[in-house]
Amino acid sequence: MRYDLTDLRLFLHVVDAGSITAGAARAHLALASASARIGALEDALGMPLLLRGRRGVRPTAAGDAVVRHARLVFQQLARLQAELGDHAGGIKGAVRLACNTAAMSEYLPDALAGFMARHPGIDVELDECPSAEVARKVRAGAADLGIAADTVDLAGLACLPFRVDRLVAVAAPDAARALLAPDATAVSFSRLLDADHVGLADDSALGRYLADQAARSGRTLRVRVRVGSFDAVCRLAAGGIGVGIVSEVAARRGAQSLDLAIVALADAWALRRLAVCMRSPPELPPAAQALADALAV
Repeated sequence: MRYDLTDLRLFLHVVDAGSITAGAARAHLALASASARIGALEDALGMPLLLRGRRGVRPTAAGDAVVRHARLVFQQLARLQAELGDHAGGIKGAVRLACNTAAMSEYLPDALAGFMARHPGIDVELDECPSAEVARKVRAGAADLGIAADTVDLAGLACLPFRVDRLVAVAAPDAARALLAPDATAVSFSRLLDADHVGLADDSALGRYLADQAARSGRTLRVRVRVGSFDAVCRLAAGGIGVGIVSEVAARRGAQSLDLAIVALADAWALRRLAVCMRSPPELPPAAQALADALAV
């Protein structure tokens, strides 16, 4: 049987996204075309590759085998492209980088700008997700590199230090004083669960992470409004709408122009060491290795 690279790439997108609709969008194909391609691939192989349900799709045992080998095929193609790029002058290729919200919002833009300016032949595909999912995607080969906090299990991955990130609470000064116990310099997350919140989108990595922390206490965050950036959280928090939880870097930037109080979080998980993680450096395509080297501090 002859395998079509477009079909294999589409199948990986579908498995990674968990649905044919989302996979088709990632592959820039119409849903009908994507469904027909997946169906034709299954017919050609004589076996189902996906288990279809109301909540999406997941691979069968045969589908897992296709995923594993398809990833190897595209890794080899990336190495071929990079090697040929070396002969043409300069590394070429695409790097799939999964990262959490703090890395995406605060640390990566400057680092990527310099790297991509030095390597015009390298493209970077960013995927924002919680640190635990970053680690899962790197292990599964759905991402070449990840940036994750050391508060999750990174066992089995090679890791390089990236940044130290601290989460803090931000609020209008009067609201911040009400949150702190007498003579206290930090507030526990459990105490913040009694307050109204300004949150990030519920599908953002940090939004999902904070929701998980609340669930561990048997509680939910009372979010009055969700916005798309740390800066917007700071502006609304300064306006007295609620408490926000953001990276300390973003909080200090906001406090330069806003009447904004910054309150330390007492919880250990608020201090996070971010790491660049990968399966095994020798397995990385040259473009991904170059990016990993550039990001590590």
